[in-house]
Amino acid sequence: MRSGANLDMTTTSSHTPPISGVIEEQIVSGQLLPLVIRPAEKDVALLGIVSENRKLVRERLLRHGGVLFRGFSDVTVDTFRQLIATLSGDPLDYHERSSPRHEVGNRIYTSTDYPHEQEILLHNEQSYNLTWPLHIFFHCVVAAQTGGATPLADCRKVYRRISADTRKKLESGYCYARHFGGVIGLPWREAFQTSQRSAVEEYCRANGIDYTWGQDDTLSTRQIRPVVRPHPDTGETTWFNHLTFFNISTLDKDTVDTLFLLGKDQLPNNTYYADGSDIESAVFEELRSAYLSEQVSFPWHAGDILMLDNMLVAHGREPFTPPREVVVGMASPTHDVRPGG
Repeated sequence: MRSGANLDMTTTSSHTPPISGVIEEQIVSGQLLPLVIRPAEKDVALLGIVSENRKLVRERLLRHGGVLFRGFSDVTVDTFRQLIATLSGDPLDYHERSSPRHEVGNRIYTSTDYPHEQEILLHNEQSYNLTWPLHIFFHCVVAAQTGGATPLADCRKVYRRISADTRKKLESGYCYARHFGGVIGLPWREAFQTSQRSAVEEYCRANGIDYTWGQDDTLSTRQIRPVVRPHPDTGETTWFNHLTFFNISTLDKDTVDTLFLLGKDQLPNNTYYADGSDIESAVFEELRSAYLSEQVSFPWHAGDILMLDNMLVAHGREPFTPPREVVVGMASPTHDVRPGG
């Protein structure tokens, strides 16, 4: 894994017009992801820069996959929300949830509320949905004492690292299976943000999700999703899925052994081939290796705002020493057609 602890001050590209009032840098020499934009003078206003240069910022996003705004003064959560609205439109609600979060206000959420000692593997936000955010934003309010980086990986490069044989095995997509209301995992009321079974059923029918209600207020779902998608603006093929992230093989052995005591159909999350058969461990070893080979990380600074193209870049979280506060906003809904539709 490459680390961005020592910043390289090399400028990025002269192919597009410069953005007045800022300095553009690579965070690691020769590494496009992410591009750093910082003020050339102390009094440069971040919201003014993005408002006047929206097109140029978005052009850079498509090239680099991520843009890190760093070193601007007086950045607040309200600044963060206004920046999202300026660059990508109003922030989106977090629906069909797969991880615990809470809203800090006006569709800005905490990053995943998992224990600080847990790693969160690389993934693309809500790739299992038929509508997902094209853009995802992170704002560091409080940097962790140690750790807590948000590692990134370019999904165009991840795709190119995956063998033709593995791609062929997964050309029909993968099956994402969930069980709600068991011993662990999210209750269906939290995941779907409703207490009405009829609303869950309507959502599932509209989104190509098979569902079964079980005893003790439980719910099981299965959905078939592709592992690759073309980017809507560039047409590039991206490795865009939760196949590896949700597979039980990512968990430690003791947790896996405990979960299997509950029964395979009680697993809160798992992934399979599209026909429901198990995916070989060698495939997951290859996929994890592809992600790790492209992973780049940098330490957060308080006040940082990171904008990612969610289809071009996967993100995760390193364990950390608290306190740490990073908030998230999602925008630019992008749609897929219903499978078979």
